[in-house]
Amino acid sequence: MQPYENFAAVLRQRVSDSCVTSLIEGCEAARRLLVLVWPHLGDFDPLEYAWWLQRERDRLLAEGIMVRAVAIGDRAAGQKFCEYTGFPAEWLFVDPKAELHQQLGLYAGLSWKLPGFGAAQNAYLNLVLMCGGLGSPGTLREVLRGYTGDRAAPQLIGDEDIVRAKPLPALSGKTFRVAGGNGFQRPFELATLRLRNMGEVLGNWRTYVPDARYLTQRGGTFLFDANGELVYEHRDRGILGFSATMDRPLAFLETTKLSDRKR
Repeated sequence: MQPYENFAAVLRQRVSDSCVTSLIEGCEAARRLLVLVWPHLGDFDPLEYAWWLQRERDRLLAEGIMVRAVAIGDRAAGQKFCEYTGFPAEWLFVDPKAELHQQLGLYAGLSWKLPGFGAAQNAYLNLVLMCGGLGSPGTLREVLRGYTGDRAAPQLIGDEDIVRAKPLPALSGKTFRVAGGNGFQRPFELATLRLRNMGEVLGNWRTYVPDARYLTQRGGTFLFDANGELVYEHRDRGILGFSATMDRPLAFLETTKLSDRKR
């Protein structure tokens, strides 16, 4: 079964109204359809991905790109996620047992099992190892990029913005200008946003992660044209690897648009 058929056939609970329906209901008229299959909602990746989508929301709407996301968790996790990120609840569906991820053959992450450990305990162990880069290529490099900055990436925090990322004091965007300048991702800028996300999740862990057995499961990105043809896909291979171009995670929208024009 092709990915579009998977998404059309699979029924999941929509966070906005708890209705169980097709993931792509109401998307028939979309110029392009972006389907995101996310890990659990307390993971770094969906939190960061949602931030980028919010940043580009006006552009997505102007270009007729409809977005649907399905993540591991329950409706309470989805509601908390949308409240924190601003991601539209009508775009988000939940898959409590990661069944769609398995159907699509997405990377399940490390699956080492220690004698005497339960499924959840092994998942926590494997998650820690993946955060250290084991079975999660690119994770450590991406973590480091958050601290060192990246001149190829855009500026993330405006001068007048205030960022609250406990245990740090509230930081003005001008702080990052002093540290590195303007017009690109400055040192510590991305790391601060990730720290803010971490604080949110750790403070609401049981809500974001109702079932720890799927902590290591990775996700994927699938972009379809108006005819339902797959024009782009990315299958995550590790934590903080939700895009092939992490400096500009949505760059594939531009490259595929150019490809469409050439056909």
